Amino acid sequence: MSLASPARAVLAAAALALLAGCASPAFEAPGTPMSAVLAKLGAPTGRYPLPEGGERLQYSELPAGSAVWNLDFDAAGRLRSTDQSLRYADFDRIVIGQWTAADVRRLMGEPTKIERVASFDGPVWSYRFNDMNNLRLIHVHLDPGGVVRKIQYTDELTARDRLAR
Repeated sequence: MSLASPARAVLAAAALALLAGCASPAFEAPGTPMSAVLAKLGAPTGRYPLPEGGERLQYSELPAGSAVWNLDFDAAGRLRSTDQSLRYADFDRIVIGQWTAADVRRLMGEPTKIERVASFDGPVWSYRFNDMNNLRLIHVHLDPGGVVRKIQYTDELTARDRLAR
């Protein structure tokens, strides 16, 4: 085997990764018909009607990933906007005491995990997100009626972090 063969294999793998990256919600152009997006990206992980009309297609990388892409279409089925919603600018839109589980799901999709804690009466939905290359979690505390009552942020400990302790 020549030295060039491993280099060619690495280049081929990189080329395939780039091609695969082209089928990302991030690269969909405004005005694209919903049918074209569905043909390219496949079935979304969530579909939600939008209050002003139209529909949101949601493509989540959770539970293992750290991104949720919301593609909003107008009433005519044309892409209006694309947003990666697991970021502070979107978290800041959550209104404590007003937002419900349905609002959170429409923004961020299904949580990475749902837990209960002794200090709160209700489920805690946790979402993994990337904060400048640091894995973090946002914890959305919902009361028994499904209303957001509290939000907390924590660092996500990796296996390496746990071993270092």
